[in-house]
Amino acid sequence: MLVITLDFRQLRDRQDLYRQLIEQSEGPATFGDNLDALWDWLTGGMALPARIRLRHLEEHPRPAQFAAVVAVMEEAVASLDGELQITID
Repeated sequence: MLVITLDFRQLRDRQDLYRQLIEQSEGPATFGDNLDALWDWLTGGMALPARIRLRHLEEHPRPAQFAAVVAVMEEAVASLDGELQITID
């Protein structure tokens, strides 16, 4: 199982999140850095099964900027029948 850990103490913004996600999941250098590209990667490009751990999200100075990203991740979880797991701690 692919395990990805995104530590929000080390992320400044969504671009950092996308970069870390793609690096840890061996994604393409041409990743689009947007919500549509995130959906496509989570549901069709990334190796599954996978678990994404979102650490210290609420400790980020601006956690609201990640709300849409987390929503896309949760929607992907719902559509992938257990192949993708997200934990927020």
